[in-house]
Amino acid sequence: MESETVSLSEAASRAVRLPADHQPVAVGRIGVLLLNLGTPDATDYWSMRRYLKEFLSDRRVIETPRILWWPLLNGVILTTRPARKGRDYETIWNRERNESPLKTITRSQAEKLAQRLASLPGGEEGRIVVDWAMRYGNPSIKERLEALQRAGCDRILLVPLYPQYAAATTATACDKAFEALMRMRWQPTIRVSPPYHDDPVYIGAVVDSLKAELAKLPFEPEIIIASFHGVPKDYHLKGDPYHCQCQKTVRLMREALGLPPERLLLTFQSRFGRAEWLQPYTDMTVKGLAEKGVKRLAVITPGFSADCLETLEEIAGENAEIFREHGGEHFAAIPCLNDSPEGMRVIEHIVRRELQGWI
Repeated sequence: MESETVSLSEAASRAVRLPADHQPVAVGRIGVLLLNLGTPDATDYWSMRRYLKEFLSDRRVIETPRILWWPLLNGVILTTRPARKGRDYETIWNRERNESPLKTITRSQAEKLAQRLASLPGGEEGRIVVDWAMRYGNPSIKERLEALQRAGCDRILLVPLYPQYAAATTATACDKAFEALMRMRWQPTIRVSPPYHDDPVYIGAVVDSLKAELAKLPFEPEIIIASFHGVPKDYHLKGDPYHCQCQKTVRLMREALGLPPERLLLTFQSRFGRAEWLQPYTDMTVKGLAEKGVKRLAVITPGFSADCLETLEEIAGENAEIFREHGGEHFAAIPCLNDSPEGMRVIEHIVRRELQGWI
């Protein structure tokens, strides 16, 4: 049998040669969809309420039985929490674009990734389409999957931007994508990129970024905290690998930086409710270090691919205040990788690796 080499553009051209009476159909393109957690559309009460209701109604996020959780959520939390969280978002809101920093950064990550993928076979011809979506809020995963399909993407790579896997992040984003696929008559072929908590490119980027940011500081931290978003301890006991993957990330960071465990600590932030969450807690650790006489502290958040409320308001705001109130003097919140060269190196690496066989 005679072998034949066919370029992507030629293959796409052949794929769309349809009979004259066939209804129009777009095929032959490859989609890449970046997925992040979510954001409210605005900071007012009703916008925040809609966002929080979607988020806190997710059974992956809150596993409490509905008979117990539903009255509390609708009767108390969604009455009091939207105004308070709206004020928090106001402190970090991107007023120029009228959106949260997470939306601004994720959009930029997608735009920069599209430029970087233009060098791939067919990329310069627009055959690789990059988009982005939020699990909660807008743009929704369903909306952007449908847009990619309309654009002719019959193969789509989902890229959850969570280095460490958790059911409450990666899994729920995939759930939402699969839910949208269930309603499609002609489903695109789907791949999901795996967590990258121990990927050498990711570890290298986090370490390089940390070194660069520390070099800019007017002080040398005595201790560095690597703070990750927390989850209830019960989720870990049920088999969620998140805690183990966070531990491995920090161990690899320590090895790359040449730091002992007491100089680079691991903590968990953002707990909610009365149940025990993964420990040690970030705020209590910050308070304890200040009370023990630590004067210079830096906090990095390697579990977040983009700066958001939890990094800009909770770490750079609340925890900095806690540290100073209890005797600390110099506090630095290290930016996330965001759309920096280091951050884009990680995302591009993951996408190029996972697109093998399609391009």
